[in-house]
Amino acid sequence: MPSGPGNDHGRGRRRRESPAVTRERRALVDDPSVVLEAALRFLEVRQRSVAEVRRRLTRAGYREELVTGVMARLGDLGLLDDEAFALAWIESRDRAHPRGEHALMLELRQKGLDATTIAAALRARRQAAVRWDEDAGDVSDADAGPVPSADEAAARRLLERHASALRRIADPRARRQRAYALLARNGFSPEIAGDLARDATAVDVED
Repeated sequence: MPSGPGNDHGRGRRRRESPAVTRERRALVDDPSVVLEAALRFLEVRQRSVAEVRRRLTRAGYREELVTGVMARLGDLGLLDDEAFALAWIESRDRAHPRGEHALMLELRQKGLDATTIAAALRARRQAAVRWDEDAGDVSDADAGPVPSADEAAARRLLERHASALRRIADPRARRQRAYALLARNGFSPEIAGDLARDATAVDVED
C-alpha cells in the first residue's frame, strides 16, 4: 500500500510511528476527504458532540482550516447536532446508568456543550417525567414540581440495580449509609438521597 500524507497505514509495518511524527504527517494533509474520513470513523462508535469531534481532529494534527470545513460538512449532513446529542446522552444514562441532574449537567459540560443546550435537555427530561406521571395518573402533588420527579425515578432505578448488594447489609444504619453514598456519588440531591436511603432500610434482608 503506498504511503502519503493522508495514509495512516503507510511507512510499512516494521516500525510504528511515534505520535509526534504522525501529527506532523497529518499536518501536511491538504485533502478534506481525508479529514472527513477520520471524523466519520470517530463517529462510528457512538454519537458525539461538536466539541468532541473538533477536539479529536485537532489533536490528531489536522490543519485548523480543514477541520473547520469538515465540521461544517458534518453539520450539513446532520451528523453533528448538540441538541440531539444531549437528549440522547440523557436518555442513555437514564436507561443504562441512572444519574442525577447535577451529574448529567457535569457530563454534558465535559462533552463541550454550552449551558443553554444543557439546560434545554434537562428541562425536556423533567417535562417528560411529568407527562409520564400524568399519563399514568400518578400526579398527587402539583406543588412538588417536575424537577424531583425525573431524578427520583432515576434514583429508584439505581437503587433497584444495587438492591441485591444492599440486602446483604444486615445493619439498617450501614445499609442506609451505603445507599446514600451510592446516590450522592451519582449526582442526586441530598434530599432525594436521604429520602430514598431511608426507604432502603425497609428492604428485606436476604437469609
